[in-house]
Amino acid sequence: MALSEGEASTPNRRRAALAVTPFLLLGLADVVLLLVWGIEPLWAFAILPPILFTTVLAWLAFSTDFLEDRT
Repeated sequence: MALSEGEASTPNRRRAALAVTPFLLLGLADVVLLLVWGIEPLWAFAILPPILFTTVLAWLAFSTDFLEDRT
């Protein structure tokens, strides 16, 4: 797909958000499920930082087209 000069130079934040949203929602649902099961809240929130960190890294990769040249 050919992009114009202006579109090619700007980060595609919407595409990045659409790509990362399912992973973020699954991670947050996992935290909620652990809390509903009655596990100690510390264990449920212990998995939250890796989920958020991975989501941010994936968002950066998609929004800056870091992976564009590797496909």
